[in-house]
Amino acid sequence: MFKKILVANRGEIALRIQRACREMGIKAVMVYSEADREAKYVKLAEEAVCIGPGPSALSYLNMPAIISAAEVTDAEAIHPGYGFLSENADFAERVEKSGFQFIGPTPENIRMMGDKVSAKQAMIRAGVPCVPGSEGELPDDPVQMRRIAKAIGYPVIIKAAGGGGGRGMRVVHTEAALVNAVQMTKAEAGAAFGNAAVYMEKFLQNPRHIEIQVLADKYKSAVYLGERDCSMQRRHQKVIEEAPAPGIPRKLIERIGERCTAACKKIGYRGAGTFEFLYENGEFYFIEMNTRVQVEHPVTEMITGVDIVRTQIMVAAGEKLPFTQRQIEIKGHAIECRVNAEDPYKFTPSPGRITLWHAPGGPGVRVDSHVYSNYFVPPNYDSMIGKVIVHGDTREQALARMRTALLETVIEGINTNIPLHRELMVDAKFMAGGTNIHYLEEWLAQHKR
Repeated sequence: MFKKILVANRGEIALRIQRACREMGIKAVMVYSEADREAKYVKLAEEAVCIGPGPSALSYLNMPAIISAAEVTDAEAIHPGYGFLSENADFAERVEKSGFQFIGPTPENIRMMGDKVSAKQAMIRAGVPCVPGSEGELPDDPVQMRRIAKAIGYPVIIKAAGGGGGRGMRVVHTEAALVNAVQMTKAEAGAAFGNAAVYMEKFLQNPRHIEIQVLADKYKSAVYLGERDCSMQRRHQKVIEEAPAPGIPRKLIERIGERCTAACKKIGYRGAGTFEFLYENGEFYFIEMNTRVQVEHPVTEMITGVDIVRTQIMVAAGEKLPFTQRQIEIKGHAIECRVNAEDPYKFTPSPGRITLWHAPGGPGVRVDSHVYSNYFVPPNYDSMIGKVIVHGDTREQALARMRTALLETVIEGINTNIPLHRELMVDAKFMAGGTNIHYLEEWLAQHKR
């Protein structure tokens, strides 16, 4: 097992990894930007290294600064968390060439799954169901483009091969709009991702966003930890996540989970990963794989009792998975609300000093956050400042616990989206379960403030 790990991230995930290391008797080296000097995990750190000024490009995305921090502190491994460099194959490669262990998949797997075209082709070969679409990258010839779209059937969606986070996508409803939409998406993709390749898929009208959490070791053992429903989204950004997904038969989940673990074994996957699907009319369609720990991993931990971050560290150190698929039991229901420093209805960021922070408590309540009273939320990063997670024996109990937890949560000095979460927890359709990926945006349009 490692004696010292460098945590190449910030915010609540940096604290989450620091806690896992402490529990395992591993020293955690925390890196931070000048804007994050006040963060809780920096104050709690045994060792902390400033890697640059506030802007991400000069700190958390600065590969040489992170690797030299690992060198000067004699760390053995680097945990990338999520976001920033976590799915950057070049970074994983540089980490391993510098003599450190990257706590995540191999650079080859990150590269394969990071390109949506190669990821889809790998999944088709592994027998994972995919959205009907182009065989690979779209050709430049307008005649061929139109032929492919006609075969798929309108509406279609044009996607950047190197895209992610909801960017580089365009829905096309008619043949007349197709060529222009492809050209615009290509230009955007080239500028945003350095890769102008795009592909085409059938645009599903009212799907749900369902994902399967997997863990795998280098000995070709893999397990899936049930599913999560992440359909409550705004602009492709998740707002509320829950596990298990309401109303989907267990047999369907088992079937897709087994295909995901078979795919892991086929591509030689190592570490934590998530297969993301659109689910409509009883069918699953693969959209992408996230080759890292995800923001919403706590809901899976709550229903399975598996510590995903701890397991990531174990398999990176060369250990075998400590459990088999048969030992994974799903118990109860969990819900997570992402707490963002923003206006709850206009979504404008609200950085600044938190004058009062009071976290909720009680049975089945977990809060993952790096903030505290008098903490200054910097303007440089994503607006998420924490997550409130609850677990109950049933979905109804989990909903009741979340309502109570949100009422107890007090954050003063800045705006947060807690008022929005309080409203959504009593919304009749969300309470019934099974809302699709468009529901939250439609709800927001009807409840304009």
